[in-house]
Amino acid sequence: MISRLLSLLCLRSPPKPSLSAWPSTVLPTKSHVIMQCKSPTPSKYFILKKEGFALNSVKPYNLTEETADFHFTDLRQNDGGHYTCEYYSKWPHDTPSHPSNALFLLVTGYLPQPSFQAHHRGTVTAGSKVTLQCQKAGSVLGPVKFALLKVGHSTPVQTRSSTGMVSDFSLQNVTARDSGEYSCVYYQAKAPYRASGPSNLLEISVIDDHLPQDLAASTFPPQLTATSPKTPGTMTEGYTVDNLIRVGVAAAILLIVGGFLVEAWHSERLSPNKPW
Repeated sequence: MISRLLSLLCLRSPPKPSLSAWPSTVLPTKSHVIMQCKSPTPSKYFILKKEGFALNSVKPYNLTEETADFHFTDLRQNDGGHYTCEYYSKWPHDTPSHPSNALFLLVTGYLPQPSFQAHHRGTVTAGSKVTLQCQKAGSVLGPVKFALLKVGHSTPVQTRSSTGMVSDFSLQNVTARDSGEYSCVYYQAKAPYRASGPSNLLEISVIDDHLPQDLAASTFPPQLTATSPKTPGTMTEGYTVDNLIRVGVAAAILLIVGGFLVEAWHSERLSPNKPW
């Protein structure tokens, strides 16, 4: 009886790993992505699969490691799809794990850019609802899926299926954490998952109406506007002026002190009482 229980335990698959992508699961064509498979225990090797078919296997650098990285460079349309990973544990008998949850990789830039707008303008207060609308290009026919993206997030904030031209994304009970820059893409619901380029960025700023008005305004500017890329010059202009003023004042002080020192040295040399 005991031997039978032990054999059943040995045949049981190890817990499933997790699969993540850096810097994001939505990336433009020709970019680079790293997929990392992480197991709950040290493993002998890891296998990455796409749509159920094995692509690559990686051995950890040492037997104590629990992660493996899979690198993709020069991404193309056919790299999009659903990925999973598995690992083989050291004990017992090279037993394969259950597959990880699927990770959907989307490579953008193969369909026209969508338009992106908010249903209302002005101040966005904490606790309110924000609705963002993404509209695909009129030349694209058939059902698609829409994805709402946020700068700094590695996965879409929301996804929606639609048979029409537009899709609405609702952010309920917004807080300061919802502040940021958003965009959207749309893509084919089936392989090869052709995807549009991302829309223009839309910035959302959320203020807390329980804070004093001047503090709220200084903390979270009350605006909901489209943004353009910031150049290094505009970001550092104020700091450059301050630095120039400080350098100028320091140089003037050094010149004055240096003048006094030169004059004292010259007077001492010309003194008749000084031995030569």
